[in-house]
This record gives sequence, structure tokens and C-alpha cells, in this order.
Amino acid sequence: MKIAFSAALLFAIAAVTPGTGSAAQESAGWKFLFGNQSRPDGIQVTPTNFYSASAGYGFEPGATVVAGDGFVTSTNPFYFSVKLPEGNYRVAVALGGSAESTATVKAELRRLMLEKIRTADGQSETRTFIVNVRTPEIPATNRVRLKPREQTTEIWDWDEKLTLEFNGNHPSLRSLKIEKAEVPTVFLIGDSTVCDQPAEPWNSWGQMLPRFFKPEIAVANHAESGETLANSLRAQRLAKVFSLMKPGDYLFIQFGHNDMKNRATNALDVFKTDLKNVIAETRAMGGTPVLVTSMERKNGIEHDTLAGYPDAVRDVAREEHCALMDLNAMSKVLYRALGADLGKAFQDGTHHNNYGSYELAQCVIEGIQQAKLPLARFIVTDFKGFDPAHPDPVDRFEMPPSPQHSDVKPLGN
Repeated sequence: MKIAFSAALLFAIAAVTPGTGSAAQESAGWKFLFGNQSRPDGIQVTPTNFYSASAGYGFEPGATVVAGDGFVTSTNPFYFSVKLPEGNYRVAVALGGSAESTATVKAELRRLMLEKIRTADGQSETRTFIVNVRTPEIPATNRVRLKPREQTTEIWDWDEKLTLEFNGNHPSLRSLKIEKAEVPTVFLIGDSTVCDQPAEPWNSWGQMLPRFFKPEIAVANHAESGETLANSLRAQRLAKVFSLMKPGDYLFIQFGHNDMKNRATNALDVFKTDLKNVIAETRAMGGTPVLVTSMERKNGIEHDTLAGYPDAVRDVAREEHCALMDLNAMSKVLYRALGADLGKAFQDGTHHNNYGSYELAQCVIEGIQQAKLPLARFIVTDFKGFDPAHPDPVDRFEMPPSPQHSDVKPLGN
């Protein structure tokens, strides 16, 4: 690839690699231009530019993109990564090519950012969203104690790159602009029903949540499969969150599925005490804590399978005057409404697929509106409210599956 090294391009290249360039350069952002038309206002990317740490950007291995006049496209999903420091980033993507296209964009570990953006032949559509990038390091402390799966199949949630997945019907990409974003952050902490699941057909509501926010808010999902609240404290997952939290941020906390397996006689009391401590620390950091009751398991429509933990969360919310998302109650309404289609929302007795997690994410967004949280002003305008008694028809739901597939169930149940 031959590049004309204009002053603007040198400026962009310096900003690509962490630790190089000035603060002014970082604030200017990174601009990538795709296809076979050379242009001087950004970094030209062709199908042969695969990611390397030295280059600091490129397509991930396996990408089978072809170049057109000012765009790249593919008949398969493809990934593009940029090496960036930890933080929140505003990403503007220009989509569209020489044929009709429908693009769904996911970030990092299958976090849904844009859903079914349609462009006609020769048309271009630019959309913007916010992506959170993080590393395990905790300044002046230690680091998050990652599980083996977080260092292998889930590494894209913790590495030094911002990775974007372009999926759908002939996804076509024209340009990509990335810049640092100083926006409020919604931190998520919880278990396998919240975290970024690495492979199809597994999915969690936390992965779907970014799709429902305007590009004025970041979602940072620090939940992990198999976790209890106590485990997350010991693994320093909360310490990591608090090292990043700023006044105006939020922390959504959902535990119960794994905590209920603790048979100690004082387990519920310890759980409630830990919740109260997390609430207090969040408020001390200037953040807003939001408690979320765990959704029921598939067989929990009529009978509680969570050993009283949703009630414990409700008690703490009342005692601490804390915002509450009663996802447990909403999930029961949703499951009853699905009736014979209930199994189409689950992958096993606990974990959901794309459809189930999408519906639960809408329950959470509806809960934000009902609670009248200031966060509600960041909800996308195409969200018209959600009644779990009237879920989206299963047979009309479409979500392009990501390439990764696994028969291994998430930790916890």
C-alpha cells in the first residue's frame, strides 16, 4: 500500500499508537478511509491491511473483504481493530457501497451498537455510537483477577484494541472516525445473564443495552459468567469500576443466580451488607447506584427459583433509597406472554439467546423510563416503550449471528 504522507495523515498515524503524539493529537481522533480511492484526509485502508501491533490498526484475520470505489464490502461478517488506550470513544461509521446493503455493527465482544442500517445502491449513511475500551490494570492498586476464559475467548473485552464487527447483508464500510469521548458511563456488574458472552448462540441483556442509547452515553460491561457479588469484590471487579467512575456515572448491579448457592446461614445478610457497601461507595464517587433484580429462570414463572434474593435486593433498595429495576417481576410477565414460545428466548434453563436478551434489555430500558432516572434522556428516539406483556413477535426477530459459535455453556446457572 502506497500512502501520501500529508501533514494531516502523519497527524492521524501518530495518534493511532498509544503513547505517541500529544493530547491535542489524541483529541483530533483517528480517521480511516476504506476502498481503492486514495484520499489525503485520513489513513487509507485496503483489504490487505490486517491488524498488527506495530501498525496499530487493520482487519482481523479471516476477513474476506473486497474493495470498491471508496468502500469495502463482504458477503461475510468482518472485524476491524484499532489500538487505543483505555477509555470511552465516539465512533462515526459511514456505511454503504455500490449495492443494496444492510449493516449491523457490534463492538468488542458482540456488544450491539447499530441494528439493521439499510443503504441503497450507491447510498451512504453515517451513524455514531460510543464504545468503552478497558484493560485489567487498576491504577496504583493491582489488576482484575481474570478467569481463564477472559484471557482467551473473551480477550477482546480486555485487550488494547477497539474491535468492531460489521455484519448483515453485504455490510459495506466507507469510513471510520474515532475520537475520545468525555461522556457519562453506565457501568454494569453482575453474572452470566448480564456479561458480554463471547459466542453464539449465548447472549445477555448487557450486550444489547448499548443499542438503546444515544451517542452521548457509554456502557461499560464489567459483569462476568459465574460471578457472585462476593466473588466480584474479591476479584477486584468493583475496584476496577470505582477506579474509573466519575461524578454523573451510573452503576447497575444484578446478582442472585450464583449467590443463592451459598448455603451459609448468614448468606443473605452478607449479600445485603455487601450491596449496601457498594451503594455507599458508588455515591461517594459521585455515581448513581441502580439495583437490578435477577430475571427468573425458565421454570420460574410461577415459583421463585432464586431463594429470596430478588426480595433481598428490593429490601436494600427500599432501605437505602436506591433506584430499582425489578427485572425479576418484568421477566415473569414476559415469560408468561411468550407462552409456547418461551423456549425460543433461552439456550438452557438460565441463559438467553439473542432474542431473549434483546427483550430483557428493553425491559431494563423501560425500567429506566419508569424510574424517571436522568439517564432516560439518553435513550434513543426509536424506542417507543416496551410492555413485557406484549413482547416482539419471535418469528419477526432478526439478528445477524456473529461468526464465533460455542456449545460450551456459560459459567453459572
